[in-house]
Amino acid sequence: MAVRIHPQDVLKALAAVKDVNHERDIVSLGFIRDLEVGDNRVTFTLQLPDPANPASGPLMRSAEEAVRGLGVRDVQVRLAARSSPAARPQASLIPQVKSTVAVASGKGGVGKSTVAVNLAVALHLHGAKVGLMDTDVYGPSVPHLMGSQQGPVVVEGKLAPPEEAGIKIISMGYFLPPDEAVIWRGPMLHKTIHQFLGDVRWGELDYLIMDLPPGTGDIQLSLSQTIPLTGAVIVSTPQDVALNVASKAIAMFQKLNVPILGIVENMSYHVCSHCGEREDIFGHGGARAAAAKMKFPFLGAIPLDIHIRTESDSGRPVALDDSTAYGKAFHEVARELMKQVKLAQAEAEQEIHIE
Repeated sequence: MAVRIHPQDVLKALAAVKDVNHERDIVSLGFIRDLEVGDNRVTFTLQLPDPANPASGPLMRSAEEAVRGLGVRDVQVRLAARSSPAARPQASLIPQVKSTVAVASGKGGVGKSTVAVNLAVALHLHGAKVGLMDTDVYGPSVPHLMGSQQGPVVVEGKLAPPEEAGIKIISMGYFLPPDEAVIWRGPMLHKTIHQFLGDVRWGELDYLIMDLPPGTGDIQLSLSQTIPLTGAVIVSTPQDVALNVASKAIAMFQKLNVPILGIVENMSYHVCSHCGEREDIFGHGGARAAAAKMKFPFLGAIPLDIHIRTESDSGRPVALDDSTAYGKAFHEVARELMKQVKLAQAEAEQEIHIE
């Protein structure tokens, strides 16, 4: 009988394996790469700073035993040298992209895609060259939110992405007939992410914003393993249930050694269009308090406003107009994000010099 194993189960098992040289587990150290999970079969690469070190053999065997403990019969571990961040896959897949930002959430329905789209627009209006990658192959919504009708075209063997409002866009929504469902397993998802990165003519970008599907599944894992992300933005609504689930997304990124750039509180408050009275429909300030408790930056609060919904449905991101309260809110978040990206890049450069 086939043993069904989820990639998160494998990572959890591997997180129990410690590297004595660093006194941390091999998952948080970023040593696990190219993880593939099938029926009764798990393969992955163990990337070590010095594979020739005598301790590498026992560490490799410990990793294999940890996965076999899940009941997997066929475990294949490849040993490889860990390159510096400057030489990791990003250099070959998207060599002209300066920063990669994943926009994520623990659960659906918190407006994550709306935040990703409007962040991309606001960053562009601040003078940045921006790309927008819709990684949610199950429910791609970026083309609709951006009002993008024209799909990519093939130029010299690569996809030239369409542009809307000055932003380059790629999404599975361009390739799927309406109402058709995607039913894919991990390897197909990983291949799609790799193609969206390496087979698209992104050109020079200051930011590649990636709208992730909700949760902590295969796409998040594949993306984190394929390129070194500059960091992740977590979107949540103020209420406790959303924040509790958002903390799971944060924990996942921490295990994958991806910096948390900050937290955005969406649907933070509502101002009545008739009387002007403010109502905290889902509560208020929960994400700010959670960010302070977990010592992450709070990027800003986005109001709950009917115009965000109507403009989004019409394919007009509200960040195109920063004269409104909701437009200003997205621009404030974008400014804070730019600061955090610079800090994350500076820290990454320090790590390169230390190595």
